[in-house]
Amino acid sequence: MLTIAVDAMGGDHAPVPEVHGAMRAAKNQDVNILLVGREDKIKAELAKHDGWRKLPIRIVHASEVVTMEDNPAKALRTKRDSSIRVAVRLVRDGEADGVVSAGNTGAVMAIAKTVLGMIPGVDRPALANPFPTIKGKPAVMVDVGANVDSDAKMLSQFAVMGDVYSRLVFHTEAPRVGILSIGEEEHKGNELTKAASAILRNIPLNFIGNVEGRDLYTGHADVIVCDGFIGNVALKVSEGLVEVIKHLLKESFESTVASKIGYVLSRQALKDFRKRMDYSEYGGAPLLGVKG
Repeated sequence: MLTIAVDAMGGDHAPVPEVHGAMRAAKNQDVNILLVGREDKIKAELAKHDGWRKLPIRIVHASEVVTMEDNPAKALRTKRDSSIRVAVRLVRDGEADGVVSAGNTGAVMAIAKTVLGMIPGVDRPALANPFPTIKGKPAVMVDVGANVDSDAKMLSQFAVMGDVYSRLVFHTEAPRVGILSIGEEEHKGNELTKAASAILRNIPLNFIGNVEGRDLYTGHADVIVCDGFIGNVALKVSEGLVEVIKHLLKESFESTVASKIGYVLSRQALKDFRKRMDYSEYGGAPLLGVKG
């Protein structure tokens, strides 16, 4: 069985959703859960759920919490017994196979990089996020927020990691790798994208050159590379767009009697649409590049 350490204090409403999610996972998946955080708060939340003691869930106490407002570098230096740091140490020490956190992204990245170390050849870890496409297979964007400033060498490393991730997780043969830019033409883009393209042309990847923002969803590329600032903006715009589309569809169907009848008849199709397009269906973004 896999053992997953969960940062039970990391989210906005911790530890309620972390405990609820751990319960569901322990019931439905072949997995051990280590809930890491303030023992009294985790126990109080677990007590609301009948039968949790029969599930493969264990509490690992951590006395400190990294908040969303904490500076990542300061949290790394001063909060050495934080729930995220203890959870990452469990992975480093072989007591857990992976760690999940809904907390401060910058702190998670800094702590994971420091405690676990980096894979040889990778300078900075990157967050990968799958986007649904009209071709059915998700496209992976790297980076979506771990590094707001990146250089060309880092982008080339993101491309290699995205290629491996697409092969392993989505079973894509020879993933098409593109750099997010303002036009497909080779001469378009800024100094960063042009320099990264020059590197990628000499790496044994299926590099297809520049891709545009709309290619996130067309399936034209399997891996889309960008710096974390641009990637995070694209991610948040996409999340907002899905909410707007859902609202407009609901509004249209409720406007007339005929539309209401159509809504009843097509409810399953709309559910399928929401499931395919809703960003929350795709879960968290893996941190690529760390040794664990």
